[in-house]
Amino acid sequence: MLDQPIDKPWKKVSLLILGLILTATGLALLGGGLRLLMLGGSIYFAPAGLALTVSGVLTILRKPAGALLYLATFVVTVLWALSTSAFALWPLISDLMAPAVLAVAVLLLMPAYKFKPGRSYKAPRIAAGVLTLGIIATFVGAFQTQWIVKPQDNPDLASGAGVSAPADENWAVWGGNAEGTRFSSLTQLTPENVAQLEPAWTYRTGEVPVGGEGHIVVPLQVDGMLYGCTHTSRLFAVDSETGEEIWTFDPDAEGNIFPRCRGVIYYDANADQSPAERDGDVEALDVDALCSRRIISSTVDARLVAVDALTGEPCAEFGENGIFDLRNGMGEIKTGYYFQTSSPTVGRGLIVIGGWVHDNAEVGEPSGVIRAFDARTAELVWAWDLGDPSITLLPPPGESYSRGTPNVWSTMSYDDTLGLVYLPVGNATPDFWGGHRSDAANEYSSSIVALNIETGREAWHFQTTHHDLWDYDVASQPVLYDAPDGNGGTIPAVYQPTKRGHIFALNRETGEPIVPVEERPVPTDGVDNETYSPTQPYSTFPSFGTEELSENRMWGATLLDQLYCRVRFKGARYEGDFTPLTTDPTIIYPGWSGGMNWGSVSINEDEGIMIVNDIRLPIISRLIERETYDEMAESGDTHGGAAAMAGTPYGLQQDRFMSPLGIPCQEPPFGTLSAVNLNTNDVLWSKPLGTIKDAGPLGIATGINIPIGLPTLGGSVNTASGLVFMAGTQDYYIRALDVHTGEELWKGRLPVGGETSPMTYVSPESGRQFVVITVGGNRATPIRGDYIMAFALPE
Repeated sequence: MLDQPIDKPWKKVSLLILGLILTATGLALLGGGLRLLMLGGSIYFAPAGLALTVSGVLTILRKPAGALLYLATFVVTVLWALSTSAFALWPLISDLMAPAVLAVAVLLLMPAYKFKPGRSYKAPRIAAGVLTLGIIATFVGAFQTQWIVKPQDNPDLASGAGVSAPADENWAVWGGNAEGTRFSSLTQLTPENVAQLEPAWTYRTGEVPVGGEGHIVVPLQVDGMLYGCTHTSRLFAVDSETGEEIWTFDPDAEGNIFPRCRGVIYYDANADQSPAERDGDVEALDVDALCSRRIISSTVDARLVAVDALTGEPCAEFGENGIFDLRNGMGEIKTGYYFQTSSPTVGRGLIVIGGWVHDNAEVGEPSGVIRAFDARTAELVWAWDLGDPSITLLPPPGESYSRGTPNVWSTMSYDDTLGLVYLPVGNATPDFWGGHRSDAANEYSSSIVALNIETGREAWHFQTTHHDLWDYDVASQPVLYDAPDGNGGTIPAVYQPTKRGHIFALNRETGEPIVPVEERPVPTDGVDNETYSPTQPYSTFPSFGTEELSENRMWGATLLDQLYCRVRFKGARYEGDFTPLTTDPTIIYPGWSGGMNWGSVSINEDEGIMIVNDIRLPIISRLIERETYDEMAESGDTHGGAAAMAGTPYGLQQDRFMSPLGIPCQEPPFGTLSAVNLNTNDVLWSKPLGTIKDAGPLGIATGINIPIGLPTLGGSVNTASGLVFMAGTQDYYIRALDVHTGEELWKGRLPVGGETSPMTYVSPESGRQFVVITVGGNRATPIRGDYIMAFALPE
């Protein structure tokens, strides 16, 4: 039976709306497509935009050619999308979802066009039904994990060996142990029962961070007491069974611009004799004496604080009544320009500490000197000033440690057998200009350095980026493990993750690579008054998020924002991960967020499996000549990630490479979790981590659990039972996964994001295993929290 005509007003109204949508979309694609063609980009968008514009006008006029032209354009779009996407889901969604929805509308409204009377519309309706089913299937598919590397069957695993004992009932060190493997020997929680985890208690610090502040501490737990710090440097202890507060200590810290505290030190003077005790300068403490066990932390105004672990009372013998000023010998320190954001390292009675400096503000910022202090008295034992190695304690009177040298702001690792402490070294300030850097700064920036913990003298160093001009400072804690050597033995290894997405595997005794590192040529044509390294080191260990960008990898929720990203990409300079910055927009990928950031990696020591999480957020930057930048700054025209870089020929403008909807411009995932077999150095599995439930376009939470994979800031924890615990995503969850397969076994809902690493312990009171995570919010949203949450099996 032939379809009967619909009412004329509905025909006009429906096709008017559809035609306006097609015309507006077409004009946007045409304008952007012409711009893209001028930049040497894809030929698809301009003709497609012209076709949609004509189709829209004809549709408004109810001309049948409007429908036919759109459908023909849709077929071409399908062919184009398949040829450029390699049938991957996320590119196809960007290319085809919106065109398919419009195609369904065109097909269903064909009776409203002025076709000849008596025409049958059965075929268009069937086609619309098929397309609708395809749209639904694609939407359902978006909820399924899009594996990057699917889990392997029967992998060739072989365990190496931990350097010292892993974390057990206690979690007494920031990284689980001094080697930073984040591995726990606990087995109470298993893949079989972890789904039963439920909230056990919540502690609130009373300090909700705002703006750039960060509540990201990884607490410690020792013998029933859980210790931590707030972003204002207030220390606290709570009952690890109930979360009830036991004591707090406020050092009244003030004056900073990037306040956070990632962790504290637990120091037992009875188990680790300090130099002052060995030299007979102080007597050994009685087991139950005040401060025989102490909590030591740095503050946001550059002081060291030591308090009794049981009472929170200041340790009188430490500095001046429990406080030591780290500014001694540092020279001028502007407010907020120097303090330590990460947990110091302790070994052989020494506190080894570096410092964070204010990125990209100016040249000659406070020194990156590394110092060691007696854990009993805070007396300076040694200093390593890479700008002047002759300074081994305080600098001469009236002078300071070498200013502007590369610093260590992240957490160090320590091998007590070798007596070496491993430093993840950053850059000489500012990060994006190096024409002023000294030979020493060029030699040590973005390196891992091994120092003798008793003397502070260098054993070796290895550079991960030469003459770093991209802020690829080493942010991750080095991880120490005796790796399997393939012949039944082990190699003393240090694994150094980097913001570049590369992981360097070195012999921790010598600094020589145990997995080959290749020097590859990179571009050197930047600005005239800068120098560039002609080659850069590339590790052949598995890397993550390092595939080069291309125009076809640009992405968006629709073709329109994808086109915007394509135009920006083609209009910027990009020649790989070491593209030199110039006064033209330049894309840096991986960006300065990572790759891998301060959360580092974890290792299942029993099976030799490394867990890696990463971030994939390109940055678009440009240098601005000094006079122009200063004029812009004076008039308030700088914005976003602008940085003065005072004392250099340039200022800096930088922003994340995003679409107008606030979505990264490259295709998903934007963050992943992966496992590496350390016996074969093969990737066991790799998957996107994180959904858009609490994130979305324009920063609006979608409420949808689509596992697109979001940036992961924080780290993971491994347990001997085969579990991986991980938070750090932009959705409000902590997850448990199977270390062998990557399968998600449980997720616990958090009140806000948990942008840090979890930890686990056994309460001596109940014998229950707890998993604890600090929940302070994440940088993707303005919502913050002051929570520390514990999960456990039901009693």
